[in-house]
Amino acid sequence: MPGSKAIEIEVDGRAVRLSSPDKVMFPEVGVTKLDVVEYYRAVEPAALAAMRGRPVLMERFPNGVGKSSFFQKRVPEHAPDWLSTAVVSTPNGTKSDALVIADLAHVVWAVNLGCLGFHVWPNLATDDEHADELRIDLDPQPGTDFDDARAAAHEVRTLLDELGVEGHPKTTGNRGIHVYVRLAPEWTPIEVRAGAVAVARELARRRPDLLTDAWWKEERGERIFVDFNQNAPHKTVFGAWSVRARPHAQVSTPFAWDELDAIDPEACTVATVPERLRFQGDPWAGIDAAPQSLAPMLELSARDLGERGLTDAPWPPVYPKMPGEPPRVAPSRARKPSDD
Repeated sequence: MPGSKAIEIEVDGRAVRLSSPDKVMFPEVGVTKLDVVEYYRAVEPAALAAMRGRPVLMERFPNGVGKSSFFQKRVPEHAPDWLSTAVVSTPNGTKSDALVIADLAHVVWAVNLGCLGFHVWPNLATDDEHADELRIDLDPQPGTDFDDARAAAHEVRTLLDELGVEGHPKTTGNRGIHVYVRLAPEWTPIEVRAGAVAVARELARRRPDLLTDAWWKEERGERIFVDFNQNAPHKTVFGAWSVRARPHAQVSTPFAWDELDAIDPEACTVATVPERLRFQGDPWAGIDAAPQSLAPMLELSARDLGERGLTDAPWPPVYPKMPGEPPRVAPSRARKPSDD
């Protein structure tokens, strides 16, 4: 209930205020703000392993799911002085002090603002010149579903195995699948994106019936889009173990490759994921043990730009025009040569 009395929660040696702990954030299942906090308490080690030390973008739902929401990159002026922040930039150069997840107290503080899940930067706050995550985003298009995303993920695993690279899959909390590759912090975000473009193109060549790297929606058809631009500089991706603003409080859930054909993204919720984690352990527990090289993906990129004569793939419209980028116009709107 909106008028419930505020409480203080002891987290990491700090007293974090939780206003309206009984406020229902997910009306269909009755999950309250306090329930969301308790969920993050239950998955704390795994969630922090995935987010700790990284800037995050908050999507706030002050009145719960189904009501108005907004993204907030900048930490409010009157935030507690113990809060960790880092300066981040947008593609146009605008700078903001973003929240950095240092411990569970930071997560609880954000949940109090109505933030249910976190959109995470692909770099540590201490090193914004290097991206240490390559994210392969398998995005179902109209006419496709999670089963198609499963099939696409099998293709991703096969390709990564051939490249000698280990991928770590998770549900997106919605209809798709993300596969993360933990990298040594040696490559710039632009280089990581180039690797992601090459992966997307190779997957589309191998399974053009199932997968597409087409940036323009009109060219994708009923296929899974490998969204390489999720690796563009300053781009955030919905984080592992984060709670989606969906009716049943689904969670973006890491899973093992041998679960790919069985995982049910709809059943992975704040009510079920803690027990799943206790029973199975964290499938991503070893992700930081041996950071990997981007070199195999960059070799694919060099082949595309050299032997195959391809150009860079299109960038999102919010980015400045990039070297080697094709015209930013949908094929159907491109000017056709005159008959004269």
